[in-house]
Amino acid sequence: MEIYEKLKNIIKEKKTAAVVIFGIAGLVLILISSFTSEKNTADSEIPTVSEEITAESYCTETEKRLESFLKNIEGAGDVKVYLTVGTGEKYVYAAEKNTKSSENQREEDIKYVIVGGGSEKSALIETIRTPEITGAVIACTGCGSPAVQEKIYKAVSAALGLPTSKIFVTQMK
Repeated sequence: MEIYEKLKNIIKEKKTAAVVIFGIAGLVLILISSFTSEKNTADSEIPTVSEEITAESYCTETEKRLESFLKNIEGAGDVKVYLTVGTGEKYVYAAEKNTKSSENQREEDIKYVIVGGGSEKSALIETIRTPEITGAVIACTGCGSPAVQEKIYKAVSAALGLPTSKIFVTQMK
């Protein structure tokens, strides 16, 4: 019976040691995963140069999409589109605003959220607003007809949110 008791104690000790080792390993894995997930989250919030849309590429892409749409209007024929852009893209930075007001004064303190460390610090970009389209020139083969011209005016106005005074439609050679 004495051997049986010793074996039982050894098995219990090994189980306890195994439980402690697995517990420590689990904590280490949790710590490692928390560091890596924070790093990935911070990296994904900062847009890279390849993700940014330039004013020129935005304008060109919008022109192509509008051309392919306007070609589907009955009687329009071949279509060429030229868009003017008033301002480039605008960055809106994340900021913390604190407002203090008294009877006579109102004080507003704005602090921008900074990300990165060392020499790579930069303000956190909350949103990037696309460039504002300020005008459109449309040339198409079927614009000799006033009915087609009117359809083009209305379609461009609706698609771009421009008043018809900022749109010029003409007959293409």
